[in-house]
Amino acid sequence: MGKIIFYEDRNFGGRFYECSTDSSDLISFFNRCSSIRVEHGNWMIYEFPNFGGCQYFLKRGEYPDFNQSMGFGDSIRSCRIIPQHGHDSCRIKVYEREDFKGQMMEFTEDCPQVYETFRYHNISSCNVVEGHWIFYDEPNYKGRHYYLRPGEYKRYSDWGAVSSRVGSLRRASDFN
Repeated sequence: MGKIIFYEDRNFGGRFYECSTDSSDLISFFNRCSSIRVEHGNWMIYEFPNFGGCQYFLKRGEYPDFNQSMGFGDSIRSCRIIPQHGHDSCRIKVYEREDFKGQMMEFTEDCPQVYETFRYHNISSCNVVEGHWIFYDEPNYKGRHYYLRPGEYKRYSDWGAVSSRVGSLRRASDFN
């Protein structure tokens, strides 16, 4: 079970909305979001309704000036809780080209520097065999975030990215 609280003003002020499940449209609950408190669970928040637009991964903690510190803006319109799984059950296959073509590599552990390990800057398709993963467009878990649930992603746009550049990846489980 998760719990995330969205506040309209910085430092947890103004109107707020508590959420404990996935929500595809938050627009009726608040006009803007300037701070967030994650009390339980790990969450992905999205810029647009129906889990669209920019995404950001949040673990348990306080984010008193979210739009300034994260550079995300104050438009948060949907959120999704990430199921908790043990690290022993995470596996992903990444491919250099679309439709599972080109060089392939399998990961079961976090990778802060994809290029150092995979020798390619781009991941154009992938198969999340087990677990849940977060892609980052920069090394060391920085830049834009992309949440991947189990399944096949034939092209980078399938996970919401605007380019195939992946700088780092990590398992989206057991963050506390």
